[in-house]
Amino acid sequence: MSEQAQLDAAFAALANPTRRAILARLAHGEATVNELAEPFEMSLPAVSKHIRVLEEAGFVTRRRSAQFRPCRLQAAPLVSVASWAEQYRHIWDRRFDAMAEALARNGGPEDD
Repeated sequence: MSEQAQLDAAFAALANPTRRAILARLAHGEATVNELAEPFEMSLPAVSKHIRVLEEAGFVTRRRSAQFRPCRLQAAPLVSVASWAEQYRHIWDRRFDAMAEALARNGGPEDD
């Protein structure tokens, strides 16, 4: 898969709040599909589909452990997304600097 296709898959996977919540849970360690499904009011097959999207985007891998296949977070796609966003840092830094200057000229936010 090309770098652009990987980035597209990463953003498509991150576009869904359920998938972002699954990634947040996996940031704390491995989990089974059943454990990942606990906080959601959806069927196990629906959660499995979300996990499959995350797997296809490279965010999640599974390993076999007895009868279980725990999911594990993979950081590489997150690094790619962060690197892509970093190229725009100068834009928001410049805007924040301009806002700070405008606030300083106008006396800053009023204290209540």
